[in-house]
Amino acid sequence: MTTATLHDVRLSGAASDRNYFNDEYGALSWFLTKDHKRIAILYLISVSVLFVIGGFFAMMMRIELLTPEGDLLTSDTYNKFFTMHGVVMIFFFLIPVIPAVLGNFLLPLQIGAKDLAFPKINLLSWYLYMLAAGIGLIVIVTGGVDTGWTFYTPFSTQYSNTHVFGTTFAGFIAGFSSILTGLNFIVTIHRMRAPGLTWYRLPLFVWALYATSIVMLLATPVLAITLVMLMIERTVGVGFFDPALGGDPVLYQHMFWFYSHPAVYIMILPAMGVASDVVAAFTRKKIFGYRFVAFSSLAIAFLGFLVWAHHLFVAGISVYSAMIFAFLTFFVAVPSAIKVFNWTATLYKASVSWQTPMLYIMGFIGLFTIGGVTGLFLASLGLDIHVTDTYFVVAHFHYVMVGGTVMAYLAGIHYWWPKITGRMYPEWWARLAALLVFVGFNLTFFPQFILGYVGMPRRYHAYAPEFQVLNVLSTAGASVLAVGYMLPIFYLIWSIWNGRPAGKNPWGAVGLEWTTSSPPPKENFHETPVVTWEAYDYPGMMKAMGETQHV
Repeated sequence: MTTATLHDVRLSGAASDRNYFNDEYGALSWFLTKDHKRIAILYLISVSVLFVIGGFFAMMMRIELLTPEGDLLTSDTYNKFFTMHGVVMIFFFLIPVIPAVLGNFLLPLQIGAKDLAFPKINLLSWYLYMLAAGIGLIVIVTGGVDTGWTFYTPFSTQYSNTHVFGTTFAGFIAGFSSILTGLNFIVTIHRMRAPGLTWYRLPLFVWALYATSIVMLLATPVLAITLVMLMIERTVGVGFFDPALGGDPVLYQHMFWFYSHPAVYIMILPAMGVASDVVAAFTRKKIFGYRFVAFSSLAIAFLGFLVWAHHLFVAGISVYSAMIFAFLTFFVAVPSAIKVFNWTATLYKASVSWQTPMLYIMGFIGLFTIGGVTGLFLASLGLDIHVTDTYFVVAHFHYVMVGGTVMAYLAGIHYWWPKITGRMYPEWWARLAALLVFVGFNLTFFPQFILGYVGMPRRYHAYAPEFQVLNVLSTAGASVLAVGYMLPIFYLIWSIWNGRPAGKNPWGAVGLEWTTSSPPPKENFHETPVVTWEAYDYPGMMKAMGETQHV
């Protein structure tokens, strides 16, 4: 690095007076912005609102399930609530949350770029997301939809009298938002890396975003085509999926899951990238087996396209196809296990700093591991037949998606919050929230493994009385979990005005995002940085930066 650049990117110091927050003022400066950081903030606000809406539906379902009788919601209303919970949480929160919020904000900063490759397309992706969310909210307030978030045919094409068309159209538009984001990320990573930032010097979060973007580009168009075919069949009567019209409902399941299982990796791969960065920062060690972790992200993205039919073991596919997909499902667990083993090896004999982001990541590793192992149960043909469409599947899915993605998202928000806002949050309250989330999550969903194994089907608002005790435990856990999720909203907002200044690098972490001011200036870096250290190389970076001690 040049002397001028070294001076500019010192690790410590107060935030610059001029930053992306105060560079321009007025509503139009936000709604017409091309700054990736402001677009990330717009996404942050949007997905947070949708998360609260999706959480409301979940809480209403848990309150209903306190008693065996359907005495709070009618069966039709319950059907709508679990459908809208799934649609909102999956398509409008879990899929976009880490790429659109943390990815948008951090990718240019982590590779030393001034912005994403296509700033206008980046803004367009947010407007498409908001258009889709707006249509979804109109559907909610005008009666909802009752098909389940998978929109299985022929129920969704013929028998449901709810707003199937509007909901699927919202999902269709949201898909284009994902495609544009993935395109933007891939081009940015290929073309806009800082001098010296080779592929093997990239943060693992960038590798994870790259693998995720590949899945977004290749899988999302299949969902778009599937939803268009569903809408055409519902409105015009062309028989794609309805047997009464000469269609095949299993074809719909093949097409839907060809996207929706890779979509699981759209949700979890960025979470794995967050975990790698946080583990490195709070152990102050290189990630053990950096290249194995990096290429395991690409392996997960590739293998994720080959396992979709494990969702169809009871749908009538041949036993030979089922055996092949069962084997592939076991095989896709290998690159995921590589990540868990390598994070564990990094933690071995490390002097771990137990601050809030690291607490969330430890929760993430544990919960994701439980979710992954129970996924292997579902890949076993005999056991899958026993627990299909029971609460065992609900518990497994939430351990991966909520215990994985949401825990990692909260870790990432807490880790990079000082960079986003230039302020520190109250550590005590943050640790309390992390504890409540971990305890509340396990109390909510672990009983559901038992419920599913002993035979309670999912999506029922009334159930046999012998299941009540476990359902009461689950609802109690959901109440604790809700408090844990709401606390960060309050103390993070409070910290924007009242938190102590963070400085450039409050964690003493490595990475280009920590070499610019907090909050960053509009252009990210006053001079183009030059990278001379390896990924997560603390001694090498400190030497290059002229630093001699932990900040």
